[in-house]
Amino acid sequence: MSLDVSPELLAEAESGDIREEDFVATVRTSLPYAYDLIASLAAELESGTAEFTDNQTPPPSEKERGQLLRALASDAIRGSLERHFAVELAFQNCHRVAAFRPGARTTGGTYGRFTSPRSQVLNQSPEFRDC
Repeated sequence: MSLDVSPELLAEAESGDIREEDFVATVRTSLPYAYDLIASLAAELESGTAEFTDNQTPPPSEKERGQLLRALASDAIRGSLERHFAVELAFQNCHRVAAFRPGARTTGGTYGRFTSPRSQVLNQSPEFRDC
């Protein structure tokens, strides 16, 4: 299971829409490594002038890697985090997450190069095979 959903949030979802803030709070407590990593990338991006910031450090354990994979594999989680932090996320390998400025997907450029098949191939190494 990806998220530890409170009985209150579950009841709210069963009766209709939920507030995105409540969903993001659930993500924060359920997937703290992924949430904190994306928060730090967003803060670094906001404080600088670079087109993107990225993480190239592997997670400390498989538990944290699993959190990151679950967060980025879910459209709902990923989209909510992007809106919450006002970034566009890109993902390579098992842990290389990048935060781009809003609009990066539509303008292509650096985002397009980062997410290209060529870039994916160039960022492979034997240690990523089993991650």
